[in-house]
Amino acid sequence: MPDAISMAVIASKILAVRGKRVMLDGDLAKLYGVETKYLNRQVRRNIGRFPSDFMIQLTRKEYQDILRCQIGTLEIGKYSKYLPCVFTEQGVAMLSSVLNSEQAILTFPRS
Repeated sequence: MPDAISMAVIASKILAVRGKRVMLDGDLAKLYGVETKYLNRQVRRNIGRFPSDFMIQLTRKEYQDILRCQIGTLEIGKYSKYLPCVFTEQGVAMLSSVLNSEQAILTFPRS
C-alpha cells in the first residue's frame, strides 16, 4: 500500500493559472503513480467523461513563468518539448476514474 500523500505536499503543487486553482499534469502523474504520457493518453481516450473546463493547455509563456517560479532559471533543452496541461479540481477528481493505478484507486475509491 503506497504511503499517504500529505496535504502539505498536495497544497504545494497547486498553482493559479488564468484565475483558476490547478495542478500540472506531471505533478498529478507523480501523485497518482503513473507516467505523465500515460495520464495524458488516458485523458484523451476518455475525454467525454470530463467536464468541458477540466483542463487548460498552458501557453509557452505560462509554462516558462511557472518554471521560473519553481526552479529559478530555465536551461535550454532540459524540459519537455510539449506544453503541459493543468487540471482544475474537477479534472483532478475525474482522473482517478480513468487511471488504473493503485494510488488513483486509493485516492478516490470507485463504488
